Amino acid sequence: MSTEQPAGTASARPVLAELNVGDVVGTRTVDVDRARLVRYAGASGDFNPIHWSDAFAAEVGLPGVIAHGMFTMGAAVALVEDWAGDPGAVVDYQTRFTRPVAVPNPGAATVEVTGTVGAIDADAGTVRVDLTVTFEGARVLGKTQAVVRL
Repeated sequence: MSTEQPAGTASARPVLAELNVGDVVGTRTVDVDRARLVRYAGASGDFNPIHWSDAFAAEVGLPGVIAHGMFTMGAAVALVEDWAGDPGAVVDYQTRFTRPVAVPNPGAATVEVTGTVGAIDADAGTVRVDLTVTFEGARVLGKTQAVVRL
């Protein structure tokens, strides 16, 4: 389940000239449960036991089963895709994995995402959106930036 409050929608694309550095483009929460991890593993082919076995995760020093980093990365950029109104408008995306997202059983981990305009390049027609991605108050992705061509 995901909740969001995007500033733009697929029907109303953002206008470069109306944006300012510091504008919040949207927020989103992503609830990650074990079923979602199983579905992602099947789609991605990443069946590493740290994503499904509590015993194995503990053996390698993790706090429990953790979400796939690429899942977390993809869930975060979805906010920008929705704001831009077109996933193809995202021309660059990068991040650093800084902390795992431990997924309880039963229950879910809640990841919070906020997107803010970090830079505008009027000549190139692009906006850099900086994403803050947190779990339990700590950043799980660092220096997360998406460049969007508007």
